[in-house]
Amino acid sequence: MTNRSAPFDELDRKIVAALVANARTSFTEIGTAIGLSATAVKRRVDRMRENDIITGFTTTVRPAALGWATEAYVEVYCDGAAPPRRLAEVVRNHPEITAAMTVTGGADALLHVRATDVEHFEEVLERIRAEPFIRKTISYMVLSHLLTGSPEAGAGRAATSGDAGV
Repeated sequence: MTNRSAPFDELDRKIVAALVANARTSFTEIGTAIGLSATAVKRRVDRMRENDIITGFTTTVRPAALGWATEAYVEVYCDGAAPPRRLAEVVRNHPEITAAMTVTGGADALLHVRATDVEHFEEVLERIRAEPFIRKTISYMVLSHLLTGSPEAGAGRAATSGDAGV
């Protein structure tokens, strides 16, 4: 039986907050913190997964550790009205594009690009510009992140000696 009509309550919010802070937190630890058994926490997490409230669990890696030291945002301007599905096909072919979205304003899309260095970024930019429907691009190189704890900055929770596993 699916519990699709179950409300998203304060306990669910606390569970989600605990998992966002550290997705490796055990159900026992979460339950102890919010006054539920590990089994009750698991049931709630399973229900939230079934209802697409929790859509997955992610590992955040510092991009520089993988050699991605250069970062930029690229505005993309298309000839005519390029359909979003066509833009999606293009960006999926470039592993350096870590996020892409259609936007309002003058540009048709905004891309978040990570590269090993400026030369690599330039090569990626040339591949993007080679698409026949792309009229122009405007790039903004990232100098520093003002919100260093944001996912865009590649921030993640620092491992501590208590992170022995779940």
